[in-house]
Amino acid sequence: MRTVTASTGAADAGESSTTDLTSRARIRNAALHQFATQGFAGTPLRAIAAEAGVAIGLIAHHFGSKDGLREAVESWIVDQFAAAITAADAAAPDSVADTAERDAAVAQMLEANPLIVDHLRRELLEGSADRTLINRLARLSLQSVDSMRSGGVASKDRSRVDQVVTVMIRQLGRLFLQPLVDQVVDSFPAEERPAAKPELTIAVRTPRD
Repeated sequence: MRTVTASTGAADAGESSTTDLTSRARIRNAALHQFATQGFAGTPLRAIAAEAGVAIGLIAHHFGSKDGLREAVESWIVDQFAAAITAADAAAPDSVADTAERDAAVAQMLEANPLIVDHLRRELLEGSADRTLINRLARLSLQSVDSMRSGGVASKDRSRVDQVVTVMIRQLGRLFLQPLVDQVVDSFPAEERPAAKPELTIAVRTPRD
């Protein structure tokens, strides 16, 4: 399998000095950190402003409201997924990466952006009725599936619903459940733990009538 290096924007997500970022980017990065660790409802705007090192009024200036700021954070996250897929396609011989290559590129992006992982976990666990981020990722996955179907690297016989669900579970399911596996293993005495922790694999099966 080819190694894909995607431009994930990790430095723009706050992993480098904030002095070389615009105030808008600093606010968005601080919001991602706060939302990922404290949750959207539990994050006051003053905490975001303090972390970003800006006046609180700049949040309204750049984003209009707290909801507008969440929209910017989610747009940036979706952009990172899209950039990973684009990078995988660019490295593919026929400019259409297969599922394994796209999954690897997305996994590489998520490893470089742990706050995205934390934010996605919190989005699911909090059970918010507003699942715009998951819905947007589902639409992106549908675009990805359609491009693979058109490029001949995904079956046209399966339903697109099945394929999108499979893509999202394959890319995100292990991400959310592997920590549970690790915690169960860590609960055992050290002498009983395996040398390597079990790795979770997930399969999706649609019942047929």
